[in-house]
This record gives sequence, structure tokens and C-alpha cells, in this order.
Amino acid sequence: MPAFDPTLPESDPEIARLVAEENRLENDKIRLIASENYASRAVMEATGSVFTNKYSEGYPGKRYYEGQQVVDQVEELAVRRLKALFGAEHVNVQPYSGSPANLAVYFAFCNPGDTVMGLALPAGGHLTHGHTVSITGKYFKSVQYGVRKSDHRIDMDQVRDLARQSRPKLLWCGTTAYPRTLDFQAFRAIADEVGALLVADVAHLAGLICGGAHPSPVGIADVVTSTTHKTFRGPRGGMIFCKEKHAAAIDKAVFPGLQGGPHNHVTAAIAGAANEASRPEFKTYAKDVVENAQTLGAALTDAGFGVITGGTDNHLLLVDVTSKGTTGKQLAQALDRAGIVLNYNAVPFDPRKPFDPSGVRIGTPSVTTRGMGKDVMVRIADWINRVTQKPTDDASLARIAAEVKEVCAKYPAPGIRV
Repeated sequence: MPAFDPTLPESDPEIARLVAEENRLENDKIRLIASENYASRAVMEATGSVFTNKYSEGYPGKRYYEGQQVVDQVEELAVRRLKALFGAEHVNVQPYSGSPANLAVYFAFCNPGDTVMGLALPAGGHLTHGHTVSITGKYFKSVQYGVRKSDHRIDMDQVRDLARQSRPKLLWCGTTAYPRTLDFQAFRAIADEVGALLVADVAHLAGLICGGAHPSPVGIADVVTSTTHKTFRGPRGGMIFCKEKHAAAIDKAVFPGLQGGPHNHVTAAIAGAANEASRPEFKTYAKDVVENAQTLGAALTDAGFGVITGGTDNHLLLVDVTSKGTTGKQLAQALDRAGIVLNYNAVPFDPRKPFDPSGVRIGTPSVTTRGMGKDVMVRIADWINRVTQKPTDDASLARIAAEVKEVCAKYPAPGIRV
């Protein structure tokens, strides 16, 4: 008797219903989460492919299981495409996501108690760059640099002074809520002066980098880590680029240091995303992401919002909403009811608590993937401003949500079938 092999609706109607609801949500709302995007149908098909059945501890040609003839080709293809795309000497595509990729760097080069430096979370850094609530701030001596009060830009003088004082083993340059270009060469000079390894976390920037819309740290930093979604438009995964002399240490740290078998279905989707990112239209996409963010920032500034640093060089905006008589959390929740999804976020030197901060973070990767342009960005700014005027008026929020849904219908989302 053949195995029972039902469809998802047949096997689990409840999960099928939730998948359908998420499809509608992602189709009908303006998604402005800076770390989200729409993967293509091709990438999603690879993610849901038969490769999810395979267990493949080890690396191509050096597996602990047999039956890896096809899997090895998939991982080699992903690595080969990413090397060409980013100009990297060595690539590891096995990290399960960005945070595990960063942990692999610590494991490869540091011992517990070593000193590391990174951008402070309240200034736009990431938890895994040494924040106290992260394992990276508990197992290592963390020194955190910040931004200037005058312009909210990274204070490279402070970075240099702190590096000279603390002599870190690792110097991180990478952000999660910072709207300006990172000067990788300046970080390189500081790392060289104090004998630190320079690690660039480009999780947010990878798609902009390979699309030519942001400078690349590959070849400048000793190690570069990234997620594979966000601006790269791939599946939820991680990747590490490094110089050849660090290849063995990185590979050993990923496996067997931190992980077991890689997620082969994700590796296949990463290879597909790299193929998409190598096409000429992806460069246009990366440029449009930045231009949309700049247009949206200018429109919000005109509407009286406090846009941090006065604008953006990349895909995201950090906006202080205090001038509108609301908080970031209140606005984010009201916007969600109005069909616009973003996250509340602390702003530099925020006097409010992290769970109810003064600002919101806005990103343009998802809306740009749908084909929305500058005219829609101006309209989004107007919607956001209207929500601040009546944040508790359900009727007003519902009217805006209807307008949002009407606009979304004109720009079908890749991979979404409602």
C-alpha cells in the first residue's frame, strides 16, 4: 500500500488556513520592515523542495553520509555563484542565519573573555555585536562605540580612541538601524593600527552591495557575514565571506563547531537568489531601493517628522515621531491597523524605554520588489502622517487600509498567490 501523501489543506486545514491568511496579509499591506522582503516564486520553490529531506553533515566531498552526489553540486553551485557575485576568496553558505554566522566568527577567532568592539544597539548596532543581553556580551568583554549627538553619524574618532584603549580581538562594523554609508576603509585602518580582525556584518546591505548601490567590504574586511534575505531577496539563511587564510577556521567553526547538518533546501534557494542577483535588473532594483528610501525620507521630513541624520544612503530610515505627539510603539500599532507594517525602534540617545521608544524604522526593500516607485513613496508618507493625526480613530484607519489595499492590488507581490 502506498504511503498516504495528502496535500496541506487535506492534512492540516488549520495550518493551510494560516498560510492563506499570511498570503493575504503580505499581499494586501504595505510592508516597510527593513529586514523583510519578498522572495521570488523560484526561490520559494527551492526552499520547499526535496532537498529538505537530506542530511549532509560536512562539506562537499567530505560528508559523513552517503547519497550526497546532488547535494554537493548544489552547495558548490551556491558557493561558486556567491564568489563571483561578491568577489570573495572563500564562502560558507551553511550558517542557519545571520546570528549563527556571527557566532561562528567569535568561535573561530576568540576565547571567552577576549575583548570585542561593535556599534551599540541604541546607536543602530546589532545584538550579536556585543550587546549585554546577547551571548556575545556575556562571554566576551564588549566595548561599544556609538554615534555623535550632533549628527547621529558613527563617531570614527571615538572608534579609534576606544580601539587604542581596549585593543580588541575583533572589530565589528555593521548595523541594523543606521541609515548612512559605512566607511569600511576607515574601519580597516583602525583595525590594522590595533591589531584587530575586522569583521563586517552586511546582513542589511548584501543586496545593495552586489547591486552596486553600497560600497563592498569584501577584500577589505578579514571576514564578512550576512543573512541571505533582506535586500538580497533570498531565503532565511546566512553566509560568511572571508579571505582564504581564514577559510579553514571559519568552516571548522560552522561545522562541527556550532552546527550539524546544513539546511540543503535553503542552500538551493541561496543559489537561486544569487543567480537572480547576478542579472542586470537587480542593479536597477538596488538603485531603486535607495532612491525610494530617499524619496520617502524627504516626504516625511516635509511632513514634520524627525528623520534621523536628515535622510538615508541606503534602504532604511530611522524616524523620531515625537514631534507628532505619539511614540514609536503607538504609531507602529496604529499603522498596522491602517495596512502599513513597520517596527517601532529606539533613536540615538532615546529618552524612552526600548519597548516604547521614540521612533520607528522604515525600509523600502519589499515595496521596491513589488515595483512601487517614488510616487507611491510620497503617498506612503501621507498615509503615515494621516495616521498620526487620528491614531485611535478606527474608521479613519480603516479608510487608509482600504486605500493601501487598492494600491497594493496594482503591484502584485512576487511569490504570493492569493
